[in-house]
Amino acid sequence: MNWNKAWTEAQPARLNMVARKSEPVAPVWTVEFDDRAQRELRKLAAETQETILHYLRERIAGASDPRQFGKPLRMNLAGLCRYRIGDYRLICRFEEHRLVVLVLKVGHRRDVYED
Repeated sequence: MNWNKAWTEAQPARLNMVARKSEPVAPVWTVEFDDRAQRELRKLAAETQETILHYLRERIAGASDPRQFGKPLRMNLAGLCRYRIGDYRLICRFEEHRLVVLVLKVGHRRDVYED
């Protein structure tokens, strides 16, 4: 018996079965910047800006649950979340009704929590 031929003939049927499966579509989150956060991002070095934007594009935007990548904040920042990108932090708020991660503050870890 020619196993390669049998495998090749069986593959299209198997692929069609997979293609027919309908999986529920997860909601897609988007990322928006507050005016203050945009100004803070523009003040950073170009390489740092690109690293932060790449993180947001690849990991957060389009995620079914962006909370899994962040850490909830406490005390006077309760209700907000932070993302850690190297030595920089993003302070964000989740807007459930619009499926938006709103970036409120961008800065170095030593001073991003000061207000």
